[in-house]
Amino acid sequence: MADVTKKWERLRADYIRYIKTERRLSANTVEAYVDDYNEFMHFVLRIYGVAPEEVNAAMISRFMQWLYSAKRSSASQARRLSGIKSLYNYLLITERVEQLPTESVDAPKAERLLPDVLSVEEIDALLRTFDITTAKGCRDSAIVEVLYSTGLRVTELVTLRGNDLFFGEGYVRVIGKGDKQRLVPISSAARDKIQLYMELRRPKRPSEATLFLNNRGEPLTRVMVFTIIKQAAMLAGIDKSISPHTLRHSYATHLLEGGANIRQVQELLGHESISTTEVYTHVNRKHLRGVVEESFANIDNLISEDYEEN
Repeated sequence: MADVTKKWERLRADYIRYIKTERRLSANTVEAYVDDYNEFMHFVLRIYGVAPEEVNAAMISRFMQWLYSAKRSSASQARRLSGIKSLYNYLLITERVEQLPTESVDAPKAERLLPDVLSVEEIDALLRTFDITTAKGCRDSAIVEVLYSTGLRVTELVTLRGNDLFFGEGYVRVIGKGDKQRLVPISSAARDKIQLYMELRRPKRPSEATLFLNNRGEPLTRVMVFTIIKQAAMLAGIDKSISPHTLRHSYATHLLEGGANIRQVQELLGHESISTTEVYTHVNRKHLRGVVEESFANIDNLISEDYEEN
């Protein structure tokens, strides 16, 4: 058993090098794949005690059944299976297995939940919770404004640098998933708040350094951004499940409501597949239904008024 465990551990080290250096996956994706690997490894060692190359489809199916019985969400189950497929694709291309044991294992149908969206009034309420006479208040207000007016992911936000800001042209340069760069328009309100924060923050930083800092002068973490937004939502009395991604959802939804097409929204969000962006068309239908109902109500009123006059 000890020899089998060592095989799994050696493979994990090789696999991590591969996804980091050859596939050049982001740190967050690498962390997720390592979590997938560790949970699957512990399951296989505990139940079967076999090496990675000896795993078959029945073992993977039993692992998926175990996830289901543990009441994991369909998204979580699909996430794990994706990680296992990535692992065995690596074993296949390095000729450690002759065929993929994952081919006959189906992923659970993912639940497509509509994301929470904030109204413009709720976003204004968030912004009013910050004391912009202080460096921290300016920073937090700028963070919310940037997330909402650009649709950045939280990782993209905390890695923004001073030399990613092209305020003269009205854009920010964003390094997204897979180190892909895109230029995203930024509102004048967000530009003003960033400039005010940069004037007040201590210590002053060179342009190539990280933009948003904590009170020790170090880059903010993703967790800290979550905390800032959740605290602001509580102070604003917003009774919704809110995260930095909520502002991204709100940005995309409001763009569609304002007349942007789905391809434009896909490009601005940095989605590789348009199917990822299509969830916002479902959110937007609520808005469209309200517009139609209001329009018909207005028509009915006009007909009634015309009838009464005649």
